[in-house]
Amino acid sequence: MQIKTRILDKFGIWASSLCALHCLLLPVLLPVAPLVGASIFAQDWFERSILIISLAVGFWAILSGFYRYHRQVYPIFSIALGGMIYWNKDILGESMEPFTVAVGALLIVYAHFANLKLTKKAKQAES
Repeated sequence: MQIKTRILDKFGIWASSLCALHCLLLPVLLPVAPLVGASIFAQDWFERSILIISLAVGFWAILSGFYRYHRQVYPIFSIALGGMIYWNKDILGESMEPFTVAVGALLIVYAHFANLKLTKKAKQAES
């Protein structure tokens, strides 16, 4: 069964946005984490797992659109750069982490939007 690129892109946008929201809300939710037993969400392995899943789905969607429809490489570069920035979010220091997380997540989300737009345009050109 073939999964449509559009569905994968929308899932990728959702997963990347959820990941960014998690990182932005973590400082607010962390003080109450012991009360609700949610301290697992602050673990580095948990964040990296979410990112890996998000990037795997994202590359699958974007490469599907690339090979089937548009042959544009900038969505691939955007998701790769966003993933690298997000993975190394603490490279500029802890105080800059929210900024680097936001930049990385936005690049990943942009890659999905670009892929959707390019795929739609290529499908219209085929018709």
